[in-house]
Amino acid sequence: MWFSRPKRIYLDHASATPMLPQAQKVVEAAWQIFGNPGAIHVDGVKAGHILDDARERIAHELACKPREIIFTSGGTEGNNIAILGLARKLILKGDEISKTHWVVGSIEHPSVLECFMEIERLGGKVTHIDPDEKGVIRAETVIDAIKPHTKLVSIAWANHEIGVVQPIRDIARTMHEKNENVLLHVDAGQAPLYLSPQVHTLGVDMLTLDSGKLYGPRGIGALYLSNRVELAPIMLGGGQERGLRAGTENVALAAGFASAFGIISRERGDESRRLEKMRDAFAKEIESRIPQAIVNGDIRRVLPHMLNISIPDIQSEYVTLSLDKEGISISTKSACREGEERRSHVVEMLGENPPAGGWRAANTLRFSFGRETSERDIMKTIECLSKIIADTKA
Repeated sequence: MWFSRPKRIYLDHASATPMLPQAQKVVEAAWQIFGNPGAIHVDGVKAGHILDDARERIAHELACKPREIIFTSGGTEGNNIAILGLARKLILKGDEISKTHWVVGSIEHPSVLECFMEIERLGGKVTHIDPDEKGVIRAETVIDAIKPHTKLVSIAWANHEIGVVQPIRDIARTMHEKNENVLLHVDAGQAPLYLSPQVHTLGVDMLTLDSGKLYGPRGIGALYLSNRVELAPIMLGGGQERGLRAGTENVALAAGFASAFGIISRERGDESRRLEKMRDAFAKEIESRIPQAIVNGDIRRVLPHMLNISIPDIQSEYVTLSLDKEGISISTKSACREGEERRSHVVEMLGENPPAGGWRAANTLRFSFGRETSERDIMKTIECLSKIIADTKA
């Protein structure tokens, strides 16, 4: 007699989201159009039309022009093109990198932070902006860091580990009032799932998207570039994507990305309210059953699907693997840092008592809900989590 395995509970949507069935169908249909979109024969023209349509649909969601959308392989490449592409353009124009200044949040994703490490290696001066004790990067802190020779400010719209939404509109407005020549790059990550991403309302010059965090196919993303941005390619070999991203475009994945983006945009409001209610109930249960747990970040400013906590006297990896044995997937921090013998660099920057740089940064657990998450799922999770924590202290 065969028994079906119980359904797993997936609470790691901040790392990766499952592809929507509708988007998967679009991808499968587009795979049949195998022509190179740069070719002028019929097959190439068909592929080009699909790519153009995907670009137009994504531009519609961002309220920008289609030519301002550059397709990439995902968020990491988009961040690299934006940051290092600007540095390379300045070098090609004859600017001395040693005389340039750059500003970045200290709690950014590794794909952003390591780009600025490269700029420092090239001789550029980089100022790292710390958040307050709740994980918020204040506009006035950014403004204080800007100098006459500052070229770029890079701040994520919502943090990838603790989910805190940053005041991007205020940052954009005040920094441009101080120095209108400074560009603003925003790593949007999964924020467009729950926040309207209209770029001109935000006031950004560059914005990075990752389909794999927006219920679209993995391996595709987009970079919005305003008309005032000049970049140089960091990968050579072709003139695709306005000469900024060499290589034949992945037509099928672009089509799937556009399909998923449109669907999540239409459902944004209802899904945000549903998940926020569920997340808050989950947080209240944790407060009741595990009173020693501390929420990292201001929950009132966090994306509705995320909750990051620290619990004293535990090993995060042990708790995560114990939940995994119960059929529940969570993470300790960003998937790009998972498995490394290090603390959360994000939580380390929080100054709340007890010191975030102490046990809190080593003992983090990140829960991130999604479209298929139910109240039954969160109740089972809290039951399992409570038992695991109690057993570790027995």
